This record gives sequence, C-alpha cells and structure tokens, in this order.
Amino acid sequence: MISVVKTLFCIAIFVSIGINFANIVGRYVFLAPIIWAEEILIFLMVWCVFLGSVMVTWEGRHIKMDLISIALPSPFKEIVNFLGAATLILVCLFVGYQAFVVTGLMTRLDQKSVVAEIPMTIPHAAILVGAVAMAIAAVWRFRSHVTGAFGSDTEAATKQVTEAFATDKTKEDAQTR
Repeated sequence: MISVVKTLFCIAIFVSIGINFANIVGRYVFLAPIIWAEEILIFLMVWCVFLGSVMVTWEGRHIKMDLISIALPSPFKEIVNFLGAATLILVCLFVGYQAFVVTGLMTRLDQKSVVAEIPMTIPHAAILVGAVAMAIAAVWRFRSHVTGAFGSDTEAATKQVTEAFATDKTKEDAQTR
C-alpha cells in the first residue's frame, strides 16, 4: 500500500512541477498564461498533503507531545500510546466518513471547478482517500504505535542537541591544546 501512495505522491509532484513550468514559460515567454494552471496546482497540492499524511502515519512521524509520556514507566507509557493510536484511528474514520458524504454530494450535484471545470469530486476524494488510508496505516502498524517502536521525537532532538554540544566542546578542547 505505501509504495502505491509514494508513487502517486511522486506523480502528483512531478505533474505539478510540469504544469508550473509550462505556466511560467507561457506567461513570461509567450505572454499567454495557462488560465487553469493555478486551480489544478491547488488540487494537486491537496492530494499531496493527504498522500503525505498517509506516509507520515505509516512511519509514525506525526507531531507528538511526548515530553511527559516518554518518562512514564512501562505499563503507563503503552496505555498512553494505545489511547493516542486509537484516537488517531477514530478521528481518521470520522473524517473519512464526513469526506465520503461530501464527496458523494459533489458527485450528485455534478459540481465543477470554476476555471478548469474539473469535477469537485476529485479534490474532495483526496480527503476521503487520505483519511481512510491513514486509518488503515495506523491499524496496520498499531503495535508499533503502542510499543513506541517509532521512537520519540523528544528523545531524538535531545540526542541531537547533546551530540552537537559535545562536538562543539570537543572542537574547543582540540583548539585550546
């Protein structure tokens, strides 16, 4: 699943770059901008955000407020992680359901974008696909979320700062000798 998401993400990025480049050339070389380019770029950006959120969920890299939870003893740390992972799944399912309702509404109303006349089902489907795929990724890697196998951003940042200061101190000591 994650390789499909990464492939779609890369395709959306490269298509965005191509459209943006073509629009720049059209605007400044031929004095004829592509009028639908910005609208499509916004839709592609929405898709990239929601596809990227699936990759972030898969890798357990959401922003976490884990300063206190990493200091908890073992059974309590896993309980907090369990509650966090369960909440993530429930929120994703709730958002997915709401996006399903709105996407269905856009389809029934045959709503189209103003300039490019793209069916609005397409950008709204990004939220639906992203939320459901995030829920699937969180369920698939639930054990890793609960056990903290992804690591802690707080611990990683602390280690990075400590190593940076240790390296600076080592350099200062070497220079004073």
